[in-house]
Amino acid sequence: MAPNRNPWPVLLVTVLGFFMIMLDTTIVYVATPSILSSLHASLDEVLWVFNGYLLTYAVLLITAGRLGDLFGPRQLFALGLVVFTAASALCGLSTDATQLIAARVLQGVGGALIAPQTLTILMAIFPPERRGAAFGITGAVIGVSTVAGPTLGGLIVTNWDWRWIFFLNVPIGILALLGTFLVIPDVRPGRRHRLDLIGVALSSASLFAIVFGLIEGQRFDWGTISGWLSIPLVLAAGVVLFLAFLAWELRQAEPLVPLRLFRDRNFSLMNWTSLAMAFAMQGIFIPITIYTQSVLGMTPLQSGLTVAPMSLIAGILAPFAGRFADRIGGKYLLMAGLAIFGAGAGVVTLLATVNATQATFILPFVLTGLGLGLVFAPMTTVAMQDIKPVMAGAASGVLNTTRQLGAVIGAAAFGAILQNRLAVSLHDQALASAGQLPPAVQGRFLDGFTQAARSGLQVGRGQTGAQLPDGLPAQLAGRIEQLIHDVFVNGFVIALRPTVAVAVVALAAASLSCLLVINRRPVTVDVAAPTEAAVA
Repeated sequence: MAPNRNPWPVLLVTVLGFFMIMLDTTIVYVATPSILSSLHASLDEVLWVFNGYLLTYAVLLITAGRLGDLFGPRQLFALGLVVFTAASALCGLSTDATQLIAARVLQGVGGALIAPQTLTILMAIFPPERRGAAFGITGAVIGVSTVAGPTLGGLIVTNWDWRWIFFLNVPIGILALLGTFLVIPDVRPGRRHRLDLIGVALSSASLFAIVFGLIEGQRFDWGTISGWLSIPLVLAAGVVLFLAFLAWELRQAEPLVPLRLFRDRNFSLMNWTSLAMAFAMQGIFIPITIYTQSVLGMTPLQSGLTVAPMSLIAGILAPFAGRFADRIGGKYLLMAGLAIFGAGAGVVTLLATVNATQATFILPFVLTGLGLGLVFAPMTTVAMQDIKPVMAGAASGVLNTTRQLGAVIGAAAFGAILQNRLAVSLHDQALASAGQLPPAVQGRFLDGFTQAARSGLQVGRGQTGAQLPDGLPAQLAGRIEQLIHDVFVNGFVIALRPTVAVAVVALAAASLSCLLVINRRPVTVDVAAPTEAAVA
């Protein structure tokens, strides 16, 4: 680090870049109806607007981290900003679904180039005893941007056009790019690396197969995709390729992922904790988002504002938690944060009824915000504490990939769990309510909910997924419509609780696993720090 260089402007620039890529993982969800109608797209095409970004981002993180070690993190960070900003403009200018999907894939490339460099740059410019505060702010950005995406997206879609979700990134990206060359030093590892091309091919292929299988599994009912190709076969191929990747890496003098990183107990534990946290967040926010809109009838903006207290508290607390982790270590902060986050989620589900309002959830989401704020910074501090700067890019890539895999696994798993529980609860509620109808329509009433459960969930204000039978008298149709609504909202609340309970159990397991963390304060002397290269 340059002797008198102020590290905080550097942190601000990296946070701007990281904010964009994290925000774009969630902000698009609430724009789905607008994109469908504007581009005359099918639901499958719009799903790939999300999945194309997530898949590319997850697959390239490890390779991008190593490229940062090879060419310098500032160079890769700047390249990622250029790609991401240009891709954002292309997203906004898209005239059909194919163009939008291609631009989102390009966004994923840019995001993957940006994300791993952030921790590498911060480790290079912040002394070990001050990294907790820096990681705290970065952690706050992760938490806030992830849950603020639907709020901001809802605001934009409600008042403007869905294209501004993407155009918003352009001025931010340009500002971050200018800041990159004005304030970020050109730090390089202490020695040259080579790129393990076979490792790149094996890791990319294995991650692609695993992430693709998890993302698309629900759509293909975890069975046949086409002909002999099936989701189980794709997932099995991904696992085999991953094992081949590990075998290859063990034989390399300069591996893509130095597996000795996992000899560090804290690094291994924090990868598990990161995966569990991302997994659980999907299990909490997916059903809660559907609940607030489909059961309570909120707009996307109102739904986002309901969870806003969590974002606000987490954003305020995270930097302080980072500073505290610098002083006492992160072990007990992590244990408390994971437990509080899980407890807050549990309280939210206990208070979730068909008559709840935004005010009902203020205090529970404040509680979950306290938990989130205590987790992100200490988790990164503990993970990276004993990692040498020359390994920072690889370690950061692995940590980011683990978190992204946790989110993808969580989305797939909780989508399946929620649909399964909802199928059971809808059937039970419909069976209990069918007696209020004439015998001639009872069978069609029950079949409507059975078919709705099989065809998956529809997210939106007041949607239930079930349809009225044709040719009914107006009075009877009105009565059935009310019953359909009552069955759906009560059935969803019943299904919500066991779904979120799985996430709470995962958080409890992660909290208990932190008992194994070796707790110590960061040292004040950096070892084998990167050197600042001359800026060309």
